Amino acid sequence: MTGSAPSDLASRIRVAAIGIPLGFLVIWSGGWVLALVLALIALLGVREALALGEARGLKPFPAVSIPLGVASVLLAPAFGVPHGTWAGWILALLLAGFFLSLGLSVFLRGIDQAPLGSVALTLVAPLYVAVPLAFAWFLRHHPMVAFDTPGWAGTGLLLLALITTWMGDTTAYFGGRAFGRTKLLPRVSPSKTVEGALSGLAGSIGIAILLTVFLFPLLGGGEMLGWGQAILLGMLVGIVAQVGDLAESILKREAGVKDSGTLLPGH
Repeated sequence: MTGSAPSDLASRIRVAAIGIPLGFLVIWSGGWVLALVLALIALLGVREALALGEARGLKPFPAVSIPLGVASVLLAPAFGVPHGTWAGWILALLLAGFFLSLGLSVFLRGIDQAPLGSVALTLVAPLYVAVPLAFAWFLRHHPMVAFDTPGWAGTGLLLLALITTWMGDTTAYFGGRAFGRTKLLPRVSPSKTVEGALSGLAGSIGIAILLTVFLFPLLGGGEMLGWGQAILLGMLVGIVAQVGDLAESILKREAGVKDSGTLLPGH
């Protein structure tokens, strides 16, 4: 990817300087503290996802979509791990949300108000934004970690996913600025380059090795992986993160907006 304006970089640094320490404390605390913060993020994120569709003329039902998103997260600590019961409830809620929004569209949306797209967006927004956030809670509270107990093991697992993703994004940003020549998918994201993507993948692999082979064992927790496992993990996270970034880019381009929201300036 190629670079953004210097002000964008400054915004990224300011947000990171505040957000990283706070995020670590929340993840370390775990339990309902983490769940409530994730639920707030889900609420704001679902609203931003709905706004993308509204920019294209869709009229979803926020009164259905937002509670679905928040409930998806809060049901995680309510049921705990393993998460089989949680999954059943999420499926039931999504089905209920589908039939409710479909019924509402009959009375509140005419044919000229895109009822099909409105119903679809009502369900896609929490499924896309909120449901994965519940898995952040499950990762922090895997079966070997005591519920509601601050601790390193689960913290390390969730931080591993986050830091690997962040490092991939950061190295892609600077690698694209320094070496970016070949456009990756210009119709999807004109600023991203092949060189930036490769830099991001290298950054994800490198930090996965550093964390799992060297740092976490020294700190006495987290996952201790071999070199091959760490490389594979970094590669998988790096690829998935970049595909996810491109997916959001194509949604934003369809909506005709530069940023999906202003919650985290520069990010």
